[in-house]
Amino acid sequence: MALQIFDSKLQSIRAFSPLEAGKVSLYVCGPTVQSAPHVGHLRSAVAFDLVARWLRLGHGLDVRMVRNVTDIDDKILVNAAEQGVDWQALARDVEEVFNQVYESINASVELRPHATDHIADMIELIELLISRGHAYAATDGSGNVFFDVGSWPNYGELTNQKLENLEGEADASHGRKNPHDFALWKSTKADEPESAAWPSPWGKGRPGWHIECSAMTRAILGEKFDIHGGGLDLRFPHHENELAQSRAAGFEFANYWMHNGLVTVGGQKMSKSLGNGVSVEELFEQGNANAIRYWLGSAHYRTTLDYSPENIADAVGAMSRIQNFVKRASAKSSTWQKFSADALPQPFVYAMNNDFGVPAALAALHDSVRSGNAALDSGGDVAPHLASVLAMLEVLGLAVDEALEVDEELAARVGSLIEQRRAARDNKDFALADQIRDELQQMGVSIEDTPTQTTWSLNG
Repeated sequence: MALQIFDSKLQSIRAFSPLEAGKVSLYVCGPTVQSAPHVGHLRSAVAFDLVARWLRLGHGLDVRMVRNVTDIDDKILVNAAEQGVDWQALARDVEEVFNQVYESINASVELRPHATDHIADMIELIELLISRGHAYAATDGSGNVFFDVGSWPNYGELTNQKLENLEGEADASHGRKNPHDFALWKSTKADEPESAAWPSPWGKGRPGWHIECSAMTRAILGEKFDIHGGGLDLRFPHHENELAQSRAAGFEFANYWMHNGLVTVGGQKMSKSLGNGVSVEELFEQGNANAIRYWLGSAHYRTTLDYSPENIADAVGAMSRIQNFVKRASAKSSTWQKFSADALPQPFVYAMNNDFGVPAALAALHDSVRSGNAALDSGGDVAPHLASVLAMLEVLGLAVDEALEVDEELAARVGSLIEQRRAARDNKDFALADQIRDELQQMGVSIEDTPTQTTWSLNG
């Protein structure tokens, strides 16, 4: 089965075909570094990390994944002023927290462009839009620049909305010609720091939010790229505006659009007004990073993911069962091979090719764990089951405890001692058998005898 992706622009499933053979360009809207990350940020990070992993590991594609950092924004300036700190220092500190959390859940990316490093690209793009008749300097001489929504007949194509049905600003404020026009460039304000303004043909100021992503995608991935992703809450107006201004500038822009669903709490929308927000710290108090990542992928990326302590506990239990199998199987097999796509079972491959169906892929993983445990209990060959489980864990980005990876020399030594102990027991030399057990215990190895075999594991 070829890879199928739900294109959220067309609202339909499409077979995936990269623009350039063997390569994929993927842009995901990253955080605005105004305050600490929340669960929604984590969900989006894991969702698109899984997309990138399957493209790489399942299809052998060279994936160039970009997740931007919005490090200049109204909210950053407001929060910095309220806290009495430098806005740049706040942005750096918050970004570091994001990076640490992303790394902990195995969802880091190498390409993290910052909006402040692409101001010149944004100015160039705004000038292009003005020259093509799709943007204008504010009518009040303020230095603001706006995108002329009415000049682009396809506005609303991403979210299937018509301009006349959309709510805009209350009036044509700040020099807008029309209430729906959105800011491309914002003139500096008297109460804002001097460092938060850059020179431009329209006066000192800073970019609007939407122009940032259009400029960064063009600078890094070009005027046409494969996939644009982000949270469902960004679909309108952010992504709608990105698409309009990029297409109006003459760029083909994203070939596929993907949006991950939101996070609810006990079935309710997470919001400040309801006071039901869940901090990252609170989340990690209930489970380790591996379990949190498992939970974040446990619902299909396009659906709502519900948080509850019970759901986190389920994820902890599921990961424990998987790790216990790997521990038992590694003690028996001690064969840790590099990732091989051939080791992936067909139900797993089918699930991932079906619009990154991680829940069905997790079901295939647990099927292999059950089969592997049955093989262990019956004295069968566990190596193929272990290889499959390890391959699936690699795709899913779920880490195997480092302590489980068995040193080959240690495995050989333990295997030899277990064989000597078996021979001693067969000869009814129980004193020697006990002596060997004690030696194994001193090495930090526990053994368990079953009717058909002796298995071992490392303590701690």
